[in-house]
Amino acid sequence: MAPGRALLEVHGLWKAFGGVQAVRDLTFSVEEGEIFGLLGPNGSGKTTVFNLVAGTLRPDRGEVRFRGISLNGVPAHRRAAMGIARTFQLVRSLAHLSVLDNVAIARLYGASPAPSVAAARREAEELLGLVGLREKASLPAAQLNLAERRRLEVSRALATRPRLLLLDEPFAGLNPEEVHAEIALFQRLRAEGLTLVLVEHNVPAVRALCGRVAFLNSGEKIAEGTPEEVLGHPRVVDIYLGRG
Repeated sequence: MAPGRALLEVHGLWKAFGGVQAVRDLTFSVEEGEIFGLLGPNGSGKTTVFNLVAGTLRPDRGEVRFRGISLNGVPAHRRAAMGIARTFQLVRSLAHLSVLDNVAIARLYGASPAPSVAAARREAEELLGLVGLREKASLPAAQLNLAERRRLEVSRALATRPRLLLLDEPFAGLNPEEVHAEIALFQRLRAEGLTLVLVEHNVPAVRALCGRVAFLNSGEKIAEGTPEEVLGHPRVVDIYLGRG
């Protein structure tokens, strides 16, 4: 894609937990309208980066900027209202509420909240149609299978009307057919103007979705570029094959 405007900018980010340095002087940017990937082995700091961007953690040093505005000191709920939403590795649906109400509750928060519960429920039904869960709307969320719960998680994030969606291992545990369906959904969301950043271990899915990726190891950025460039980088190959 042609160079565009940076929607998300991460500059010199550091985060430690006790004696463990989870993120080390990390810098990258995400252009508006792209799908950007964060790769790396388990424990490389990828989810910590999401927590720093979403505001559930504060950096020790460095800055996160969204739409040119510094987010340092901005709490998580304000970031959601500014247009940042995320999903989680472990799906966090409200298991005993209906699928529809899970999304309707989310629609009452974030950017431009729905003006009423009735309006939130109407918009929630539309979002469930988008992710292929309309027929499951009345079921308790606990009755969904893993792929459906991941789609519910996405629809709840979309209900906050984000400009930036952070997807934490959205393909984990899915079979090839389900992965293909999720790829199609994320491509559609991008075509509709949403910017996505994903943490993922499924390399074929990353190749299919991402124009650019960054590879982290022990919190440090090892390489950045197209998936082909990064996955062919000698240090990345060594780390993935266990020689680094």
